[in-house]
Amino acid sequence: MGHDMEALVWETAEELDKKLAERMRRIRRRRKVSQQKLSDMSGVSYGSIKRFETTGQISLLSLTKLAMALELADELRNLFTQVPYRNIQEVINESKGKS
Repeated sequence: MGHDMEALVWETAEELDKKLAERMRRIRRRRKVSQQKLSDMSGVSYGSIKRFETTGQISLLSLTKLAMALELADELRNLFTQVPYRNIQEVINESKGKS
């Protein structure tokens, strides 16, 4: 029972990647940029863009290049910047500079 509930709440890394790819695809289309044009603009191969939009699989460097080409670099820059502390121990850990 507990496991079934987790399946409803938590998505896999692959599912999260596919949702991210879908969002990027929507933005690309909204900007009226074809996959080929995005490839030319970003330096990321057409095949990589096609695979990303289909499967969600892409290297971090290529994702960054696509984001920059679509003028979404600020979205990446802001990733993980507004992460709240989960507890006081995290505040202590960060202030000690533990790795």
